[in-house]
Amino acid sequence: MRALIRPPLLFRKIVRGALWRMNKKEKKIYLTFDDGPVPSATTDVLSILKKFNVKATFFCVGENVKKHPEIFQQLIDEGHALGNHTFHHVDGWNTTTRSYLREVQQCAEVFSSKLFRPPYGRMRPAQRKAIQRKYKIVLWDVLTYDFDKNWSGEDCLQTALKYSREGSIVVFHDSEKAKERMLFALPKFIEEMLGKGFEFGVLK
Repeated sequence: MRALIRPPLLFRKIVRGALWRMNKKEKKIYLTFDDGPVPSATTDVLSILKKFNVKATFFCVGENVKKHPEIFQQLIDEGHALGNHTFHHVDGWNTTTRSYLREVQQCAEVFSSKLFRPPYGRMRPAQRKAIQRKYKIVLWDVLTYDFDKNWSGEDCLQTALKYSREGSIVVFHDSEKAKERMLFALPKFIEEMLGKGFEFGVLK
């Protein structure tokens, strides 16, 4: 499982056209957050980002946006970028292509974005090909595993620090499940990377 912190080059080539990493020559990190917005977790993330004057990209679940419009509006007001993460956070491997595309469209009816990240990073080839006609599919260069209850916040932090490099797209989760580990690792990660001379960018 830990091998997927950074997906192997062969896997990146198989999933053609997806965005895994940004410019390797720029000393920038791209923070991304999946599964929100939700009370507490997302608002705590926003407080940390504001403290460090850092922007990020939030891949939002449509259902959560509808439940918590005020938090979603805060994301927009504070200048963060947005991405589609389906309406109900469905697994593409266990969903028909027709149903999966309906999920993507249902989320798009709640808010607009040209970015898409599949929940769990999983899609069928037919789903990917259809989605790529309208969206830039964003995956990752570093997965922190903050969602894994068998990992500690320190594990997540050290993973992020060890694997992040120029152009890395780093995945955290603004969810209740990941909250404790994410909130431990996130501020320390930002502070350390800023200290190393990195900047933080948003995906477009």
